[in-house]
Amino acid sequence: MREHKLTPSHDTRLDIGVAHNADSSETRLDYYGVLRAWLWLNLALLLGQGLTRVLGYTGLNLPDFVGSLMAGIVLRNTLPLLLPKQSARNWKKTTQGLALISDICLGMFLTMALMGLQLWALKGVFSFVFATLVLQVVLTVVYTLWIVFRFMGKDYEAAVLCAGFGGIALGSTSTAVANMSAVTRQYGAAHRAFIIVPLVGGFFIDLVNALVISWMSR
Repeated sequence: MREHKLTPSHDTRLDIGVAHNADSSETRLDYYGVLRAWLWLNLALLLGQGLTRVLGYTGLNLPDFVGSLMAGIVLRNTLPLLLPKQSARNWKKTTQGLALISDICLGMFLTMALMGLQLWALKGVFSFVFATLVLQVVLTVVYTLWIVFRFMGKDYEAAVLCAGFGGIALGSTSTAVANMSAVTRQYGAAHRAFIIVPLVGGFFIDLVNALVISWMSR
């Protein structure tokens, strides 16, 4: 961002979380906002589980979270139309509740993943793993700077996308979302990035993998 003198977004309507410089009076979270967020999350999980089972009957086996992601996309884009009487303030409270739950779950996931590492199991191959990790980091940085940033438009949205791509290439989709959240909370919203990265990293990649694996296993 400093090298290309990118202009950060001043949009305070973040997709996840709250901006660092946000007004505390506008970001106050209440009890019902968290409850509504839990309600929509549980509904997305239920619908996603049913959708995954339906797709399973067609021979397309997908991870459970893919169906939940699809259900969440549908709910997020249809609930404001189905429930027009819900005020914009209530939806904002629900979004803030969802951001709180997201931060807690992501933190627990990363903590449990790190605590579950058994580094002693790498005895004898640690040097090979370390060399592979260094090479992967170098390739990721080069590809991000020379391919992702350039082809995505070389703007602020592209910079946030690069943060997300680094998270996917070196971790997972959840790591990508954490990276993008850290950038947007500091500089401003990037709505396009939060549409592209979760869809590609959490949905399209698994869908393509399932199709390719099913085709190759025949």
